[in-house]
Amino acid sequence: MSAIVIRMLGPGDEADDVGQETFVRFFNALGSFRGDAAVRTYLVRIAMNLSLNALRRRRWQMARFMRHDSAPASAVALPARGGEAAVEDAERSARVRQALAALDDKHRAVVVLRFFDERSTRETAQLLGIPEGTVMSRLKRALERLRPLLQGLEEA
Repeated sequence: MSAIVIRMLGPGDEADDVGQETFVRFFNALGSFRGDAAVRTYLVRIAMNLSLNALRRRRWQMARFMRHDSAPASAVALPARGGEAAVEDAERSARVRQALAALDDKHRAVVVLRFFDERSTRETAQLLGIPEGTVMSRLKRALERLRPLLQGLEEA
């Protein structure tokens, strides 16, 4: 769950809080879980909804904050490897996070579920509560927006 939340919100306390809240909500609602879907699917749906709520809250807070002529700093994850490879990983990771952040919430959610969580179009549609055609059109638009932002990014 944490990977989905971090890709939606970026690393930090907010993502940790949403990850914990996901499990709290799951356990509180366990009695009403009907078993129509896999437990993981249920958890992903909770995590995605809480992440989208956090993004809305963040946007609202940022709008308030910006009215006071200040700008928030962005968090950067630490690289997993050492030396030159670590620098390349950090730069690549930062570019991907920056590109994802440039997408609006609904397009980012589709990209995260399809590419990072490796969900099918059908699963993505079910998790987001939208038709499969909407998933495909949002994915197409998201990729069109991401392509120029990630141009030249090579996989090591």
